[in-house]
Amino acid sequence: MKKLGKLLSHRAPWMGGLILLQLISSVILIQQFSQYYIYVSWLCITITVLAVVWIIGNRSNPGYKLGWVILILVFPLFGGIAYMLFGGNRLSRYNQKRLKVMQYKIKQNLGEECRSDVFQQVAGPEAGHIARYLERVACCPVYGNTATKYYPLGDDCYDDILQALEQAERYIFVEYFIIEEGMFWNSVLDVLERKAAQGVEVRVIYDDIGSLFTLPADYNRRLEQRGIHCRVFNRLVPVVSLRQNNRDHRKYLIVDGKIAFTGGINMADEYINVKKRFGHWKDSAIRLQGDAVWSMTVSFLSMWDFTEGSVEEYSPFRADPAPLTPAGGYVQPYSDCPWDEEPVGQTVYLKLINRAREYVYITTPYLVIDYSTTLALASAAKSGVDVRIITPHIPDKKTVFQVTRSCYPELVEAGVKIFEYEPGFIHGKNFVVDDRYATVGSINMDYRSMFLHFENSVLLYDTPTIQDIKRDFLETQAVSIPITPAVCKAVPWYKQVLRNVLRVFAPLL
Repeated sequence: MKKLGKLLSHRAPWMGGLILLQLISSVILIQQFSQYYIYVSWLCITITVLAVVWIIGNRSNPGYKLGWVILILVFPLFGGIAYMLFGGNRLSRYNQKRLKVMQYKIKQNLGEECRSDVFQQVAGPEAGHIARYLERVACCPVYGNTATKYYPLGDDCYDDILQALEQAERYIFVEYFIIEEGMFWNSVLDVLERKAAQGVEVRVIYDDIGSLFTLPADYNRRLEQRGIHCRVFNRLVPVVSLRQNNRDHRKYLIVDGKIAFTGGINMADEYINVKKRFGHWKDSAIRLQGDAVWSMTVSFLSMWDFTEGSVEEYSPFRADPAPLTPAGGYVQPYSDCPWDEEPVGQTVYLKLINRAREYVYITTPYLVIDYSTTLALASAAKSGVDVRIITPHIPDKKTVFQVTRSCYPELVEAGVKIFEYEPGFIHGKNFVVDDRYATVGSINMDYRSMFLHFENSVLLYDTPTIQDIKRDFLETQAVSIPITPAVCKAVPWYKQVLRNVLRVFAPLL
């Protein structure tokens, strides 16, 4: 009875019920017009044809196009309408205006720091090529004078996060896809509340769908009552026509513009293995301390302005120049916006794969990749590059897991070495290449992260932490199950068919 009461008191089933009610009402309304069936039918077919023409002509990913076109052809009467309601990535005029403000503020505060030409003279043309791309399309500068620390597990950074929060004197910025009440978040919240009472400015952003089942609907107001400023990204409203494709999947914890944490972890107990859901939760995080934190601070503030609909001056949040650090290497935090038609996250991954000469090691919770990424991985392996990928053995989403496994045969046949993390679920999103480059961040190797979500990551050039990331990969591989050609061939035919069907519609999942 307690579980039933808890379920009924949660907003998710009520919203689901309201959406279902709207669908039933639509069916009844259509039945009322049954005498005009021929006209309604032709109207739907016209909308479907227009939708297919629009899909083929737009700039979206080919895999995303294919999934929608097949869906529309299978359901010609309602497929076009479904695409108009739920497909694509169109923006309202209001959001277009807010996006322009967001981009302007980022350029205003980071534009003058984009000096990839100077970086190229030190790091070489290949590194300079990647840095220049991120500066030009995302206005994300490359920085020296920044110390980094890599955490192989979410468990490892828990104490450091609390310690950094305790040191806050001016402000604390928190932005996460998922926040859930429990040991992790409650420990952080205790510090946030105490710091807010001391006059430290505390701001929190969380995604509404990401935290749909973990937080009550009025949680932002509860935080406000504790002196913590809080905004919710893209509120879920139970209206069938509302599009909820775009989510804030970023992970930021920033203290005074001096220290910042990011990576795969969210603010929930499974990320530090206090709560067991899918075996051992293998995640990763990275801490930045120094000049590069300013880039992440600007990224957070631009999202804050977007969710609030305001414009503020960012310069008061800039920390004093960091003391010179002998850590070595360079750091380039970068973010990805789904509305600018530039797949920054995927492009960085492709550039790293294409520049690999010796090896590229990848950890990802989902391997739901398009043709271009598949081709890049296969071509690298066929060229003699040691390409290795670790995915989970215990999935968190069974459907997506089947799509992930559907990608194995083609890659394994090309020489890519794939492993599944046997102890549980691996959630880290890491690349490490040739002992020179690495990324740690929030960007999964799937369509949602690469094309539909707001994301962030950190690109590392010749930093000492690259060896730590490589060591972590090899230690993780040692407890993982290799996927051999024999394993791929042993899959029953009916499961292969199911996986292939799911793979077609993977961009829509």
